[in-house]
Amino acid sequence: MNSRQRLLIVLDGGMPDRVPISTYELVGYNSKAFENNDASYYRMMQAIREKTDCLAMWNPDSNEQFLATASNVDREVQTSRMPDRDITHATIHTPQGDLTQTTIRLDNINTTWQTEHWCKSSADVDRALSIPYVPVTYSNADESRIRSEVGDGGIIMASLADPLLLAAEMMEFGEYTIWAAKETDHFARTIEILHERCMENLRRMLDVSVVDLYRICGPEYATPPFLPASLFERFVTPYVTEMVDLIHSKGGKVRLHCHGRIKQVLDHIIATGADAIDPCEPPPDGDITLAEVKKRCNGKMAVFGNLELKLLEHGTEQEVDDYVRDCMTSAKSGGGFVIMPTAAPINSPLAPQTERNYLRYIESALKYGQY
Repeated sequence: MNSRQRLLIVLDGGMPDRVPISTYELVGYNSKAFENNDASYYRMMQAIREKTDCLAMWNPDSNEQFLATASNVDREVQTSRMPDRDITHATIHTPQGDLTQTTIRLDNINTTWQTEHWCKSSADVDRALSIPYVPVTYSNADESRIRSEVGDGGIIMASLADPLLLAAEMMEFGEYTIWAAKETDHFARTIEILHERCMENLRRMLDVSVVDLYRICGPEYATPPFLPASLFERFVTPYVTEMVDLIHSKGGKVRLHCHGRIKQVLDHIIATGADAIDPCEPPPDGDITLAEVKKRCNGKMAVFGNLELKLLEHGTEQEVDDYVRDCMTSAKSGGGFVIMPTAAPINSPLAPQTERNYLRYIESALKYGQY
């Protein structure tokens, strides 16, 4: 059985020859991914390609400019250099006034942090939404490359934002939760507007290209204790359900991405009809064991998880082996499980301890994951 078959069987709720092994955001078969162009990752990526089941993260190119619109945005950007980082200040001129943002990118860290968000109030949100919505267009020009590179070594997974993610990330996290909890009617109107954009853009994306799996991001912003479960049910479930239904109608599968404490909202997640859930973090970062997630999802959703990155970065090889064995004991039975870390390293060079632990993770998963 090849990796593609193995993963698709799990997404259909079946049991393959062994538990599929994912390294999540470390993508073995994508020549454009940073980890495949960094010499310090070479040995680990070779093992990933040879022994694991790739979920190649890839999205079609688009002309999206800001907040799910392709509208031309009047933007000013200034970048300054400090000894170990780039700091970028940006200003957007909207029909209702200016918005500003600051981001930082550290040397040798493959990510960007917002230190100032576009919106500081609901009035700023209205300014952001005053930029006219123009549907996004997509190009599948790069699709033949990624399909050729992945082959039978795995499947292709695109990432989508739900309307909650678009709304929440306009603000600093604490300010977002206050907006959602205290100005709920305004927040609800914003979600409705963004959902209309998300759905129209998704239709257009699917008309251009349909890949194997779609990861929907955003629900974690509404998990307790950030928002009560009732607001998760209101602001996640109905909107994600519509996204899932549309993707299913085109032949794709869906994995719902939700960090944090999912115990109180797991039934709402299952109700979306998604085919899988990730990353199912264990306590104390999460609030539910892998065994309970598997029990509640069994026959309804596949489970991806739940080996935490901090164990791979800081644990011993024996601790990794023990945890992988426990994961298999908790979730392997009956299929419907993909073992996967909850995140991936973004530092360069890759730490030797992280490399050793990833290699042990892969070998342990092969050892304990046979059916």
